[in-house]
Amino acid sequence: MPGADSTAARAALALVAATLLAGCSSLDGDTSTTSVFDLEPGVCVLAPSHEDVAVELSEVATVPCEEPHQLEVFALVDFPERSDTDTEQAGSTFPGDALLKDFADGACAEQFAAYVGVDYRDSELFFTYLVPSARSWQAEDDRTVLCLITTTGEDLSQSVAGTGW
Repeated sequence: MPGADSTAARAALALVAATLLAGCSSLDGDTSTTSVFDLEPGVCVLAPSHEDVAVELSEVATVPCEEPHQLEVFALVDFPERSDTDTEQAGSTFPGDALLKDFADGACAEQFAAYVGVDYRDSELFFTYLVPSARSWQAEDDRTVLCLITTTGEDLSQSVAGTGW
């Protein structure tokens, strides 16, 4: 995953993500601005304000998990190298939004239980994700999907790691 000086962004493809990220958030407390390339599991994220929702994100507001937040990073999953025989640079070709979304749906669901402590189908939580954009794929060699936990209601006020929710 590229460093903090990266200028490329990730595309928020999931319709659920767009809806959730459109919620209101406050910037009170110990809020920091963090590059999406520096996010790691266990980092809690504030949803952008309605005015700040964008197709591509380069930075997000992060807070300690004890403060109200809407999202928590629970996994980073690298998109696998493809073995296309028709091209010498199979891994360098952007696979397209639909293929990345399909991959993210499965990969994030697989990682959920290891972080939360319960299978996704038995949880009261939901997940969404950020996937590489065509620009970050080419310019930054970005292949990482960010999996994020969320709710459809109240803000979270603690980490969900190991809670069994």
